[in-house]
Amino acid sequence: MSDPDRLKRVDALLDGLDDVLPPPRVRAQLRLAANLTQQDVADAVGVKRLAVVRWELGKSNPRRPQRTAYIHLLKRLAERFPEAAELDEGMPTPTSEGGSG
Repeated sequence: MSDPDRLKRVDALLDGLDDVLPPPRVRAQLRLAANLTQQDVADAVGVKRLAVVRWELGKSNPRRPQRTAYIHLLKRLAERFPEAAELDEGMPTPTSEGGSG
Protein backbone atom coordinates (compact mmCIF):
# COMPACT_ATOMS: atom_id res chain seq x y z
CA MET A 1 0.00 0.00 0.00
CA SER A 2 1.37 3.41 -0.93
CA ASP A 3 1.74 6.30 1.50
CA PRO A 4 -1.06 8.33 -0.16
CA ASP A 5 -3.40 5.33 0.22
CA ARG A 6 -2.48 5.02 3.90
CA LEU A 7 -3.12 8.71 4.44
CA LYS A 8 -6.52 8.44 2.76
CA ARG A 9 -7.42 5.53 5.05
CA VAL A 10 -6.32 7.51 8.11
CA ASP A 11 -8.38 10.51 6.96
CA ALA A 12 -11.41 8.27 6.44
CA LEU A 13 -10.97 6.86 9.94
CA LEU A 14 -10.74 10.33 11.48
CA ASP A 15 -13.71 11.62 9.47
CA GLY A 16 -15.75 8.84 11.03
CA LEU A 17 -15.04 10.29 14.47
CA ASP A 18 -16.98 13.47 13.73
CA ASP A 19 -20.07 11.89 15.32
CA VAL A 20 -18.32 10.75 18.53
CA LEU A 21 -19.26 12.39 21.81
CA PRO A 22 -16.68 13.10 24.49
CA PRO A 23 -17.09 11.31 27.84
CA PRO A 24 -19.98 12.64 29.98
CA ARG A 25 -17.65 14.32 32.49
CA VAL A 26 -15.97 16.29 29.69
CA ARG A 27 -19.35 17.38 28.35
CA ALA A 28 -20.15 18.94 31.72
CA GLN A 29 -16.66 20.45 32.09
CA LEU A 30 -16.96 22.17 28.72
CA ARG A 31 -20.34 23.63 29.61
CA LEU A 32 -19.12 24.84 32.99
CA ALA A 33 -15.96 26.37 31.49
CA ALA A 34 -18.19 28.53 29.31
CA ASN A 35 -20.36 29.43 32.32
CA LEU A 36 -23.40 27.96 30.59
CA THR A 37 -26.31 26.37 32.40
CA GLN A 38 -27.86 23.08 31.41
CA GLN A 39 -30.92 25.12 30.43
CA ASP A 40 -28.76 27.27 28.11
CA VAL A 41 -27.54 24.14 26.35
CA ALA A 42 -31.03 22.64 26.22
CA ASP A 43 -32.47 25.80 24.67
CA ALA A 44 -29.70 25.99 22.06
CA VAL A 45 -29.95 22.32 21.09
CA GLY A 46 -33.75 22.14 21.26
CA VAL A 47 -34.38 19.72 24.13
CA LYS A 48 -35.53 19.84 27.72
CA ARG A 49 -33.00 20.46 30.49
CA LEU A 50 -33.49 16.92 31.78
CA ALA A 51 -32.07 15.58 28.50
CA VAL A 52 -28.85 17.57 29.03
CA VAL A 53 -28.68 16.30 32.63
CA ARG A 54 -28.93 12.71 31.38
CA TRP A 55 -26.31 13.30 28.66
CA GLU A 56 -23.86 14.74 31.19
CA LEU A 57 -24.46 11.82 33.56
CA GLY A 58 -23.95 9.30 30.77
CA LYS A 59 -27.49 7.94 31.24
CA SER A 60 -28.38 8.62 27.60
CA ASN A 61 -27.03 10.15 24.42
CA PRO A 62 -28.66 12.65 22.10
CA ARG A 63 -30.37 11.50 18.93
CA ARG A 64 -30.44 13.28 15.60
CA PRO A 65 -30.91 16.14 14.86
CA GLN A 66 -30.07 17.25 18.42
CA ARG A 67 -26.95 15.05 18.42
CA THR A 68 -25.46 17.01 15.52
CA ALA A 69 -26.16 20.34 17.23
CA TYR A 70 -24.81 19.10 20.59
CA ILE A 71 -21.60 17.77 19.04
CA HIS A 72 -21.14 21.07 17.21
CA LEU A 73 -21.59 22.97 20.47
CA LEU A 74 -19.10 20.73 22.31
CA LYS A 75 -16.51 21.07 19.54
CA ARG A 76 -16.80 24.86 19.57
CA LEU A 77 -16.51 24.90 23.37
CA ALA A 78 -13.45 22.61 23.19
CA GLU A 79 -11.82 25.07 20.76
CA ARG A 80 -12.42 27.96 23.17
CA PHE A 81 -11.67 26.06 26.37
CA PRO A 82 -9.14 23.35 25.49
CA GLU A 83 -8.21 22.79 29.14
CA ALA A 84 -11.81 21.83 29.89
CA ALA A 85 -11.77 19.23 27.12
CA GLU A 86 -9.19 17.19 29.02
CA LEU A 87 -10.16 14.59 31.58
CA ASP A 88 -9.21 15.78 35.03
CA GLU A 89 -6.14 14.42 36.76
CA GLY A 90 -8.25 12.32 39.13
CA MET A 91 -9.03 9.93 36.31
CA PRO A 92 -6.95 6.74 36.22
CA THR A 93 -4.45 6.44 33.41
CA PRO A 94 -2.49 3.47 32.09
CA THR A 95 0.72 4.96 33.50
CA SER A 96 -0.59 5.76 36.98
CA GLU A 97 0.91 3.92 39.91
CA GLY A 98 -1.14 1.50 41.97
CA GLY A 99 -2.79 2.47 45.24
CA SER A 100 -6.14 3.58 46.48
CA GLY A 101 -7.89 6.41 44.78
